[in-house]
Amino acid sequence: MAFRGGCIVVLGFSIFLLSVSSEYVRPRPRKTLRILPEKDQDKQTPQQVHISLVGNDRMRISWITDDESTPSVEYGTSSGIYDASATGNTSTYSYVLYKSGQIHDVIIGPLKPETVYFYRCGGFSGKEYSFKTPPSKLPIKFVVVGDLGQTGWTKTTLQHIENSGYDMLLLPGDLSYADSIQSLWDSFGRLIEPLASQRPWMVTQGNHEIEKIFLIAPDSFKAYKARWHMPFEESGSDSNLFYSFEVPSVHVLMLGSYTDFDQGSAQYQWLQSDLAKVDRKRTPWLLAFIHAPWYNTNSAHQGEGEDMRKAMEELLYGARVDVVFAGHVHAYERFKGAGVVG
Repeated sequence: MAFRGGCIVVLGFSIFLLSVSSEYVRPRPRKTLRILPEKDQDKQTPQQVHISLVGNDRMRISWITDDESTPSVEYGTSSGIYDASATGNTSTYSYVLYKSGQIHDVIIGPLKPETVYFYRCGGFSGKEYSFKTPPSKLPIKFVVVGDLGQTGWTKTTLQHIENSGYDMLLLPGDLSYADSIQSLWDSFGRLIEPLASQRPWMVTQGNHEIEKIFLIAPDSFKAYKARWHMPFEESGSDSNLFYSFEVPSVHVLMLGSYTDFDQGSAQYQWLQSDLAKVDRKRTPWLLAFIHAPWYNTNSAHQGEGEDMRKAMEELLYGARVDVVFAGHVHAYERFKGAGVVG
């Protein structure tokens, strides 16, 4: 099966997919949104808060401040009562004439499953946030959305996500569509904060995250790596561009369509090793996420995932991966291969 960007798929195992009964007609684009900071916030006010899973019982809290601030989080299971705290790291990056704010990254835990936690970022003052941890057993509900961007359509999509009662969001690439305009990364972070601060968002990169400009900005994925630290270290990967993680009964592969994937590459060798460790008795569901689809009947982006398919499809097929989700094409389509989906 494959997922095409611009739609939402909610998984509640057994799998439920939105169906399409008529020919797809692409709607007209809507205006790009630019979300500015709140007028009354100071330069140490946390903004662009989002969370992601780290291991079985920890959560990474990420946020940005304009000025230096303490990379600390205090948290607890009752509003206004924080009986635990943790301290993390702060980093910045530069891109041409742009310099980021202070990017803070704190891992908290151990946490209980299916529990609401209240937390505050920075100097232990200001706005209180909350999130709910995933359940300890099935059912678990994923929202899968590709090529999110920040337009009027994005706003509608976020409203659907908010109303879905989901446990976790999985995004197979193309987040902000900043396309080298770094202030759009900040706008995107503010746009999604109300949702991304409440449930873990697990992402992989797409072509719009590359942002490489010959000689001027020679390093690919600079903003993506700095802003969206995924748990690659915990899965044995040496790159934030590919990793895996687990939730109850589900092993999830987040693969990189725009980094090396041939048989001699670090990604291929990591995937081979990661699949060998999967225990299907413990995690009977095995999902994979890529950006560029391996199969596509849409007229757009034909053949762009073919080299990766030739390199890696046999590995996924041999491991009996249940579902492969992709983005990139901005149209919903699904395929079923005999013997692959089970």
